[in-house]
This record gives sequence, structure tokens and C-alpha cells, in this order.
Amino acid sequence: MSERRARSASKDTRATRATRATRATRNQEDGKDAKEAKEARKSVWRRALAPQATPSARPPAPRPDPPAPEPADVGSVVQAALYRDGVRVSTPASLADTFRELREQPDGMAWIGLARPTEAELHSLAAEFDLHPLAVEDAMEAHQRPKLERYGDTLFVVLRAARYLDAPEEVDFGELHVFVGPDFVITVRHGAAPDLSAVRRRMEDTPELLKLGAEAVLYAILDSVVDGYVPVVSGVQNDIDEIETEVFRGDPEVSRRIYELSREMVEFQRATRPLVGMLHGLMAGFAKYGTDEELQRYLRDVADHVTHTSERVDGFRQALTDILTVNATLVTQQQNAEMRALAEAGFEQNEEIKKISSWAAILFAPTLVGTIYGMNFDRMPELHWVLGYPFAILLMAVVCTSLYVIFKRKDWL
Repeated sequence: MSERRARSASKDTRATRATRATRATRNQEDGKDAKEAKEARKSVWRRALAPQATPSARPPAPRPDPPAPEPADVGSVVQAALYRDGVRVSTPASLADTFRELREQPDGMAWIGLARPTEAELHSLAAEFDLHPLAVEDAMEAHQRPKLERYGDTLFVVLRAARYLDAPEEVDFGELHVFVGPDFVITVRHGAAPDLSAVRRRMEDTPELLKLGAEAVLYAILDSVVDGYVPVVSGVQNDIDEIETEVFRGDPEVSRRIYELSREMVEFQRATRPLVGMLHGLMAGFAKYGTDEELQRYLRDVADHVTHTSERVDGFRQALTDILTVNATLVTQQQNAEMRALAEAGFEQNEEIKKISSWAAILFAPTLVGTIYGMNFDRMPELHWVLGYPFAILLMAVVCTSLYVIFKRKDWL
């Protein structure tokens, strides 16, 4: 308890020092031109948040240790670093070392990255930084919806990152939990996305941004997750174009592909739609929590991108629904055409069977008469009759003619 009170007192001291430093900095900038200061701040954000932006001409501040990449699929991997004034000052080898060094540097900030952490690691973090048990439980179990919750001075953010896999042509979703406090940022990844090592490098290459504190790290993570949606949207758009071609080409496997992509769009909606409300909630707390003006501009820009992405995803889902309806209509038309063709073929076959049956019956009549009189019994009345043969021939002709007339009237011939 005494240690916690000491940490709280150190935090208050740091806040007081930060307030004094901010006032001093503002007084020094009063004599500068407002337009030049604004352009300078914008250039800082462009360098930090745009991966393809041109690096600054001024070399970045020296760092004792370069950031190690965060593996995508390795469990219980910890990446920890301590920062002061936007510059990395140490890279602790364990969580215990991170806690100790953060206590020794009251004006520092810890950025701890975890990938599929163990329960013991999360409990140690919760004990050190007073993390709420409900937030820790969510971080352990994962499979959470995107949300933003505040527990005292700590923010708990759940994000759903996405990446497009070209080979199987599908969208892979990851989950990211972020704890943001006055002097720490803890990221817990469940999945390969997003690439937080790239975010860490961009932030360290721009110490002017990183020295703004934990909120700047949170907003950079949000920007990275939202930027990761762009290639996913492009990949899905290409898939929909291919599906439209396959539908009108009559590909029998297209229905399965439409269904699978529709399910992915449902997951994509669940990942993007809550972000709009989350970012508006953060923006609503600008004045209350004294958020930096540049961070406010950045957050509004991220909110605009999220809104645009959410609208595109909604459009994709509606387009897939329409395509599925069109495909069902085309399949029904094709089935009707096939059934009609089968019916016509059956009718023609039936007509041919009628003709064959009619001629078979006609030919069967003389065969029957000839067979009866060909038995050669001695006591047949007509066997020795002089008119027996003409009578048999006449009988055959009469029977055949009668059958022919009957079948002709029934349109069998």
C-alpha cells in the first residue's frame, strides 16, 4: 500500500512537472509565427503516421537499443521498452525489470507488447498497474467485440484488426487489447494482425510525437488498425468483381464463394461499425481529459477513415446480397430451361415410342394369323379348305388396315 501511495505521489509530481514544462514551452512559442508552428506540427504527424511518407531531413534522436520485431504467431512473447521524452532509454528483459525501471524513472513511460500472454503475465501486469479484473478477464479470454471502457485513469480498448490473404483469397481477423494509463501502454495481441512492431518503429522515429505520452501511442495503434483495413477493402472489391463475372458465366461454385465472402463481410462489419462510436466517445472526452490539440486532429482523421471504411463494408454486404439474388434467379432460369428441354425431349421420345408401338401392333396381327394357321394340325377346319389361303391373307389385310386406321386417328402415326 505504501508503495502504491508512493507511485501515486510520483505520478502527481510528474503531472505537475509536465504542466510546468507545457506552460514554459507555450511561452517560448509565443514569439514564433503561428503558421510556421502549425506546419511544423503537421509535418511531424505526416512523418509518423504515413508509412510511405518521406522521412524527415533531421536525423532521429539516438536510441540505446533498436526495437525488436514482434513475432506474429509466437505465444507468450514480451516486447517491453521504457521511454523518456519520446526516446527509448532501455529495453528490459522481463516484466519484473520493466516494473523496477519504471519505478526508478518517475517521468518515463513503459510500452509493453504481449502476444498471446499467459495468465501469470496478465496477473502480474494487473497487480503492478491496478488493471481492472473485468478488463483482465476479457484480455485473457479474447473473442471480444470492439469496445472502449474507462476504469479510473486506465482506458481499455478492444480492436479487431484484419488482413487480406492473397493465396486463399480470404480475410483473416486478429484481436488486439490495449491498456492505456498515465505512464504505460500494454498491448495484448491474439492473432497475426496488426504489425505493432511497425507502429513502434514509426513512433520511435518521431520522438516529437512519442513524447506526447500514452495517448499518442493509442492513437497511432488505432491509425495502424484502420489503415490495415484499406488493403482488405481493395481485396474484397476485387473478389466481388470476380464473383460478378463468375455469376454471369454460370460457374457452379460461385454460390459457395458468395456465401463465404458474405460471412467475412459480417465479421468485417462487427470489426468496423463499433469503432465509429468508440472514436466519437474518445472525441467527447477531449476537453475533460485535456487531450493535446494535434491528437484531437489525428483522432478526427481516424474517425473519418473508419466511417468511410464502415460505409464501404455495408455496401459490400448489400452488393453480395444482390449478387446472391441474381445468381439464384439465373440458376432458377437455367434449371427451368433444362427442365423444359427435358420435357421436350421426353415428348419427342414419347411420340417415337407411339409410332414404334403402332407399327409393332400392325405387324403383330399378320404374324399372329400366320402362326395359328402354320401349326399344321390335321383337324383344323380351314386347313383343307380351297379358300383357306385367300381367307387368311384377307384376314391379315383387314386386321392390319383396321389397326392402321385406328392409330392414324389417334395421331400415333
